[in-house]
Formats: sequence, structure tokens, C-alpha cells
Amino acid sequence: MERGTEAPPKPLFGGCWSCRVLSGAGLLLAAAWIYQGPRMRMKRGIPPTMGTIAQITFAIGVGAWAPVILADPVGKQLRKEP
Repeated sequence: MERGTEAPPKPLFGGCWSCRVLSGAGLLLAAAWIYQGPRMRMKRGIPPTMGTIAQITFAIGVGAWAPVILADPVGKQLRKEP
């Protein structure tokens, strides 16, 4: 058996464009929904707590993952032969 003939791993969210768009859009909407809660509390003048900061940080992390799913960078770079 030759080296390098293994099948590439299947993408986590599927390889089709519609799967990536649906997953990426869902992540963006989830991030907006998570971020909206503490943002509304802060607009009312309630000082932020550690939990609020953690929730905002988590929302930013979820929102940052959405473009990664949309762009699907895994496996797009060609490997250089030695």
C-alpha cells in the first residue's frame, strides 16, 4: 500500500456550501443572541460583573468561529512535495 493514499477526513459540518452557510449563519445568530443579554443589562446602567464579561467573551468567541466555518480553510492548502 502506498503512502499518502488515505482518504481525507470528512469535514465536521459537511462539505457542501449550504451546510457551511447554515452552520455559519446559525453561529452568528447565536453569538448575537448571547451578546445581547449582557449588553441590555449594561445599557440599563447595571455595572458589569465577571459573569457578564465572561458571557460577552464567549459570544465573541462563537462569533469568531462563524467565518471559519464559512471559509472552510481545512484542506485547501496544497502540500509541497519534497
